[in-house]
Amino acid sequence: MSTVQQEAGKIEQLKEHSADELEVVAGRERENLEGWIPALASDDEVREALEKAFDYRGDVTITKKDGAIIEGYIFDRRSGTSLRDSFIRIIPSKGDRAKVNVVYGDIAALAFTGRDAAAGKSFEAWVKKYWEKKAAGETNIGIEAEKLD
Repeated sequence: MSTVQQEAGKIEQLKEHSADELEVVAGRERENLEGWIPALASDDEVREALEKAFDYRGDVTITKKDGAIIEGYIFDRRSGTSLRDSFIRIIPSKGDRAKVNVVYGDIAALAFTGRDAAAGKSFEAWVKKYWEKKAAGETNIGIEAEKLD
């Protein structure tokens, strides 16, 4: 399911539920993208993969058509009417950390190479761990975030 479809589904949920019911409505599911190398055969595949890369909480590796490789974190994107007038903004993880613009049309390959820093750190995962500790008899269980490494 694409991001646009997921967001449309969330809007429908908001229309159909009261404020009290919304507290138990399922959140948007996160895909496990770590290690994924999407096919970029069509313009739509390029756009969808880059939307997922923008939402990803780890580094990606971009290979440009001229052979240049950029590894880093995508922090912004601008979607135009074509791949030539759309671009991502990336903070490289190596070397000069100056922000770089990459035109969608210049991208030959994309790989989700970095560790997703927030994977498994959802509120639901925290609650599950809390109840496991409580069931094991632990006391003084605090609400403390896990270290991201």
